Amino acid sequence: MSTRTLMAVAAVAVFAAGCSTTPKPPTAIAEVGETQGYAKGYMTRDDMPDSLALVPPPPAEGSAALNDDIEAYRALTALRSGPRGAQATKDAELRFPAAAGHFACALGVQISEQNTPHLNMLLRRTLADAGGATYKAKDKYQRTRPFVRFNEGTCTPASEPALRKDGSYPSGHSALGWAWGLVLTQVAPDRADALVQRARAYAQSRGVCGVHWKSDIEAGRLVGSTAVARLQTNDVFLAQVAEARKEVAKARAAGQVPAAADCQAEAAALSLSKHLAP
Repeated sequence: MSTRTLMAVAAVAVFAAGCSTTPKPPTAIAEVGETQGYAKGYMTRDDMPDSLALVPPPPAEGSAALNDDIEAYRALTALRSGPRGAQATKDAELRFPAAAGHFACALGVQISEQNTPHLNMLLRRTLADAGGATYKAKDKYQRTRPFVRFNEGTCTPASEPALRKDGSYPSGHSALGWAWGLVLTQVAPDRADALVQRARAYAQSRGVCGVHWKSDIEAGRLVGSTAVARLQTNDVFLAQVAEARKEVAKARAAGQVPAAADCQAEAAALSLSKHLAP
């Protein structure tokens, strides 16, 4: 190859490198768009994991697995009248800005659209990715929720009419909560233990509320994990994670942390079910 040819190839490479830039992740909901009041995810429906291929059918009637589900339902819903139930009621909220606070104590940083816009958008969009990925299996199995089977109430009475029409298996809240925990460990690896523990408790709150079976919650976590794995090839997601890391560092330096009293109350409530499955 001649010197002139080598120089031409090098020039093309330099030009291509200059044109290859990291995508700028949006922080405004108008740029992302919404579906039924929720921000659209990073993935299209075709990109999402196939939950029907991921999870087995729900436990059959009369099976040992269903008996295990029933035992867990009784143990978890027994906590509903106390502080653990109050925390489960809070955890049920998926609308922002309220939902932005679910993992604030575990992360050690206040999360808001104003101060941490990339972090806020990261949670809003992954909600759609992980929660939406459960619906192929949900729609197939249309499993009856435990509160319907036993004709009992939940910690969110206003949601009960909609929940009666929505399949129980896998749990969408569990999928997105587990995904949030895993994504936030990418943002703040030093808080990984606390974040994963919070993700477990967040999913468990669905059992305390009586709207999901133990096996729903476990299947939801599997779908959530797979959704996060899929996101690792999404350039916009990865760019948003990188920006969120910077925001966390800045927020810590500025002392933008959750109220200590709130975090102590949350920890005390969650400790009441720490020994219970799932």
